[in-house]
Amino acid sequence: MSLIFDIKIFAVHDGPGIRVSIFFKGCPLRCAWCHNPESRSALPQKMYSKKKCIGCLSCIEACPENALQMTPDGIVTDCLKCILCGACVKACPSKAMEMCGRPLDEEAVLKLLEGERLFFEQSGGGVTFSGGEPLSHPEALLSLLKKCGDAGFHRTVDTSLFASAEIVKSIAAETDLFLIDIKHIDSSLHKKFTGVPNELILSNIRLVAQMGVPYWIRIPLIGNANATEKNISATAQFIGTLKTAPQKIELLPYHKIGDHKIEKLGGKIAANDFYTPDEKTIENYNKILLSAQLSL
Repeated sequence: MSLIFDIKIFAVHDGPGIRVSIFFKGCPLRCAWCHNPESRSALPQKMYSKKKCIGCLSCIEACPENALQMTPDGIVTDCLKCILCGACVKACPSKAMEMCGRPLDEEAVLKLLEGERLFFEQSGGGVTFSGGEPLSHPEALLSLLKKCGDAGFHRTVDTSLFASAEIVKSIAAETDLFLIDIKHIDSSLHKKFTGVPNELILSNIRLVAQMGVPYWIRIPLIGNANATEKNISATAQFIGTLKTAPQKIELLPYHKIGDHKIEKLGGKIAANDFYTPDEKTIENYNKILLSAQLSL
């Protein structure tokens, strides 16, 4: 069963126009800078915010498995006892407890999209499927893409393209636009920072370009990871060899939005020296891409 962990209405950064973005749960990559760590696991998870907790102990009283206890660090869950029933979430008056991951309901999604049709038509928007990695859910994604196409909605898929060529081809046949990440052009460094090499990803980018499916390239800029002139120049050279050029290239500066989510999942923030490149550096990288005759 495919799970989603969020739906954002009136999204304006996930493709053209005003959009509804649907986030699938589960991702084969483990990006060191991931801003959606709750998307990694394909299974339901529970999140807890100590800042929201008022110490009422309602969650402890509601838990049928006695899996919770109050500590100096707030409510702690014994993961060996917890069955993810959600009783604690329902009992929490301050919403300090929340469940992450719910079954995908096609009918509910299509009904929601229908309610946003006017905004789509006026802005040239539509629906964007993101994650996690939507291509990790090929059957559910393909079904939704076909039904959205039948309904006349513009369909965008935000993906790393880390999937088989067969899956990419099947999804591409029902997709109006791909948003594709290139996280590092060097395969060994790509594996260091994401857990997987990039040969499959680059091969699938070539495939999408050969198929003539409209696509954008998105490059995250992470200081002390991939935000170097060498990497940007090599990435520009790769894109310049593709059969059809991307409609757009976006540089996405690093931010630390994922740190508080890691804490809510009960994890510890990994030490790193990542940083956001300054405006002058980003401008220089834009010039490098422009010099390669790429359309930004």
